[in-house]
Amino acid sequence: MASRAVWKGQIRLSLVSIPVEIHSATKSGARVSFRQIHGPSGKRVRYEKTVPGIGPVKADDILKGYEVGDDEYLLLEPDEIDAIRLETKKTLELVQFVGSGDIPPLYFDRPYYVVPTDELAEDAYRVVRDALRGADKVGLGQLTMRGKEYLCALKPCGDGLLLETLHYADEIRNADPLFSGIEDEAADEELLDVAGQLIERKSGPFDASAFTDHYDTALRELIEAKRKSRKTPRARAGGDEDRPSGENVVDLMGALKASLKESGKKAPARKAPSGSKPKSSGVSRSRKSA
Repeated sequence: MASRAVWKGQIRLSLVSIPVEIHSATKSGARVSFRQIHGPSGKRVRYEKTVPGIGPVKADDILKGYEVGDDEYLLLEPDEIDAIRLETKKTLELVQFVGSGDIPPLYFDRPYYVVPTDELAEDAYRVVRDALRGADKVGLGQLTMRGKEYLCALKPCGDGLLLETLHYADEIRNADPLFSGIEDEAADEELLDVAGQLIERKSGPFDASAFTDHYDTALRELIEAKRKSRKTPRARAGGDEDRPSGENVVDLMGALKASLKESGKKAPARKAPSGSKPKSSGVSRSRKSA
């Protein structure tokens, strides 16, 4: 099945804009999943929203409640929340660059592949990719998607670029209360030496394919055996009738030089090869604010 873009827009580096698409880097259906089936009837189990003493309630009667303490809630109307949802902006602006190893791993959330939308955008795409790789840096910015604003890190990944959403600082739990009880004493030198030898002996390049999810493998073997057996009970859940419905093209080098000029830096001169013609790139130049 062809990958479907979850976001389309442009990556902006100062005055240089690159049209791109973002695709999820992980597969949601890679592991075995189950549906809950009612044994006696063979029908799928549905979940109804109910209120104690009242029973099932309509979706239109449900409000968002924010707990303020002592089982007291502030009630918010859906329209009030929708009014402050952010519009899906079509630009991810890189506003800061940090060392590739400066971001602690616990901040990383979800990975996405970033690809240029067409051949015209590839020139600028490669420039950003190679510049990040050469500087050993990661670009930071914020992307608005599905009404929310995500903190993002952009880094080289093989021939392309990888975008990873990051947790905000207030989402990270402080580790001090958990680690404070661990005594800060030096480890035994002899034990440390043995541990170091074991680590060195088992060291090697990372290869995710060398690891297997044994539980998932066993599940698939069980399902295959049950599928082949005529004694395996089966159910036809039927249909879901009762289911609730619920820019302008400019020269890339010109744009880069203009970006440096705005930053107060002098752009290095570049001589064009003799006999060569200017090559257009698929980047757009944002207008200066008045």
